[in-house]
Amino acid sequence: MFYWVREADASFYAPQTFSIRRIWGATFFAALTYIGFDGITTLSEDVRNPRRNVLLATVLVCILTGVLSGAEVYLGQRIWPNWHTFPNLEMAFLDVCERVGGTFLFEAMGVILLLASLGSALTGGLGAARLLFGMGRDGVLPRNIFAHIRQETNTPTYNILLIGAIAYCGAIGLNYVGNAYEHAGELLNFGAFLAFMGVNLSAFWHFSLLRKGHQRRFLADIALPLSGFAFCASIWWNLYGLAKIVGALWFLIGAAYWAVTTKGFRRSPKLIDFSDA
Repeated sequence: MFYWVREADASFYAPQTFSIRRIWGATFFAALTYIGFDGITTLSEDVRNPRRNVLLATVLVCILTGVLSGAEVYLGQRIWPNWHTFPNLEMAFLDVCERVGGTFLFEAMGVILLLASLGSALTGGLGAARLLFGMGRDGVLPRNIFAHIRQETNTPTYNILLIGAIAYCGAIGLNYVGNAYEHAGELLNFGAFLAFMGVNLSAFWHFSLLRKGHQRRFLADIALPLSGFAFCASIWWNLYGLAKIVGALWFLIGAAYWAVTTKGFRRSPKLIDFSDA
């Protein structure tokens, strides 16, 4: 089978260049394409019929992103098979566009990428700001700062400014230690895959262990959550050292805040109230 694939199309499998380490590295960078789809759920309070529409939007984003990005990467590899000859890896997609459509497509794609990056930053910042607002409103974080809403626009302005400042300082700082985009992707994936591991493990724990009267389904309640946990854990474990160091420090800061707010873990932590959802 692999012989046929190699003869027919090396875009899928090339044994002379195949490396599992590179596969894992590419996988956690490809995951950046999906980072933010779960941010749709933070806008549930602003959506009509969120029980239906948020679910559909989340699933459709994953499907459309997978299909479109997979098609783009495949076609790009067919047009420019040898990635070693790219003048600049950060500009690889634009170079492919220039080979296909000349200078016009190169410049047009550059404009589109700028607009897409701006839109992604705005929606990501808004989703994070709404999440912080929910945590502040329910007392998980200090209310005076994180639960503040500007009445004229109904937006959590303090949270937006805080996220913008952290993102700016982080970009400047990461640029001093190497490729800012690459390191930022690794840091994002540290938290993202840690959260994905927690979601899969909690699904297994809730439906397979805690719900006594629940009729356990092997595929839905056991196999899928555990396999999802193992897959996310394997990607998380193969992240590079800087992401693990910075992520661990951020995790320790959160644990310290948790210890202070619970009086040394002697009180139950405050949780976000999802009863209105």
